[in-house]
Amino acid sequence: TRAMAVSIGVTVVGTALSLLSSITLAYGLSRPGSFGHKPVLMILLFSMLFAPGVIPSYLLIKQLHLINSYWALILPTMVNAFNVIVLRSFFQSIPRELVDAARIDGAGELNILTKIVLPLSRASVAVVGLFYAVSYWNAFFNALLYMNESAKWPMQLVLRTYVVNNAAIGAGEASAAGAPLPPSQALQAAIIVLSIVPIVLVYPFLQRHMNKGVMIGAVKG
Repeated sequence: TRAMAVSIGVTVVGTALSLLSSITLAYGLSRPGSFGHKPVLMILLFSMLFAPGVIPSYLLIKQLHLINSYWALILPTMVNAFNVIVLRSFFQSIPRELVDAARIDGAGELNILTKIVLPLSRASVAVVGLFYAVSYWNAFFNALLYMNESAKWPMQLVLRTYVVNNAAIGAGEASAAGAPLPPSQALQAAIIVLSIVPIVLVYPFLQRHMNKGVMIGAVKG
């Protein structure tokens, strides 16, 4: 259906952009001498402690003319501070000698990132990518706020609306007819299973990276 296509598109594009922005930001923060290192890190930590409210977020999206735009489902959650810090911690654990040797050989920062840092960081990048993918796939609140056109709703919001409406209609019909209430829990369980199938299919390919990626990224050294 269209809702499934919207969810898949938002998840794929959002995860790719989130990984790109998080990796570049984490790499910059992992270099102590980089410009604006401390202020950016403080802003990142501040964003973990104080989340913006619903009304300011809505007004910002409206002023950016992103209402009913798919970008409203991606941009507000494109960078997650926790994921950036996990990647930064892992990047800092890479031996500095490797980076210095590459720099002596004439490699630029982009070559160092793509040819040295990222190949050594596959586990952490895979885990962070999975975190982002699950977050985008399960998100429905942003769509509830910013999407007025039902044709642009992602699958999670469509399924939520379907469950709520059918439970209310079924309860009303059953009460009017004097019949027992419908098995709404069974219906909800079936819909939930349908919604988690794509993530369940992806998880086995990344499962071997989960524990290693989180532990290595969270503990420096």
